[in-house]
Amino acid sequence: MRATVSGLDIDDAVSYHYGKFPPESIDYAVLVPQLVSATEALARYDQMLKNMHNSEILLAPLRNQEAVISSRMEGTVSTMDEILKYEADFESEVVDAPNARSEVIETFLYQRALKGSQQAIESGQPLSQQLIRMAHQTLLSFGRGAAKSPGQFKTEQNYLADRVKKNILFIPINPEQLQDGMDLLFNYIENSSDVPLIKAALSHVEFEALHPFKDGNGRIGRMIITLLLWRSKVISAPHFYISGFMEEHKDEYIDKMRGVSKNGDWTGWCAFFLEAVEKQAYRNLEISENIRSLYETMKQKFSEALASKWSVTALDFVFTNPVFRNSRFTRASGIPQATAARFTRVLVERGLLNVIEEPAGRRPALYGFEPLIKLVRV
Repeated sequence: MRATVSGLDIDDAVSYHYGKFPPESIDYAVLVPQLVSATEALARYDQMLKNMHNSEILLAPLRNQEAVISSRMEGTVSTMDEILKYEADFESEVVDAPNARSEVIETFLYQRALKGSQQAIESGQPLSQQLIRMAHQTLLSFGRGAAKSPGQFKTEQNYLADRVKKNILFIPINPEQLQDGMDLLFNYIENSSDVPLIKAALSHVEFEALHPFKDGNGRIGRMIITLLLWRSKVISAPHFYISGFMEEHKDEYIDKMRGVSKNGDWTGWCAFFLEAVEKQAYRNLEISENIRSLYETMKQKFSEALASKWSVTALDFVFTNPVFRNSRFTRASGIPQATAARFTRVLVERGLLNVIEEPAGRRPALYGFEPLIKLVRV
């Protein structure tokens, strides 16, 4: 008879690798070609970002894309359009805004947690257990996650399971030894001399193996990759997100992580991670170049349509808020209110903005900048 836990088959589960982190050795000879390729890809991507006069033009759409994909990997399905609309209503503090689906709110909260963590590190806070717990508290602060101990480490054993096949894939570290495991991980992050990409690879897989929270571990774990690469100065700004590749290769992603605990195959995991970084860097580079090209095209069109010294300000606002309520545009863009109101009318007339919702009662009109949304819709 096969053993079960909560109705799930446990016979083929892999258990946490007690006493094996950090690994005694990594086969760098095997990894050097991929390490060089991944480093070069990241450098090309980062150089393009440095050339942008306003990095938030790229950061905002890529961060939203990451929130949608990373959340989708954990079973939280929402669309880019839903997230952008919810964010527009949230930022505008709209009265009587329609209730959003809980999945949309969860994805939006991941975006807020990611942005909050980036801002915390920019203000001088270290990448620490406290910062990770704060991010987790934001992530699960509302909706279904609010009952899953936001910001608190687990006190009961948790599992990674395939709910379709009804089997447990992995048994993380037990709660009694979790704090020691977290201390060891963050000591490694702070003091290891491993090259940054290898450190990011090992830190991510170890965090996932510890699985310190009741829920949200995958999203927080992938967030750590971006923060580590940024803090290590491999990237100059926190724009690099890896979930797209991980989602497309989800089965291999899980198998490679399980292989660390099952067979001690840390090198195999690092090889997969470096491939993910390289492929995702080139993919992000392509998306970013498309955004930059669109920006340059629209700079000319906005200038011709608006004939104002505020045209670039309006363009930057639209690129960082591709769905927005008119009230926020007139309040937060820095453009004089009467001028801003004229701008939206002109941009709609020229077909540069589309009206998603007409104004109704106290709710102002909702506008969308479809050319940008189309580039990052997933």
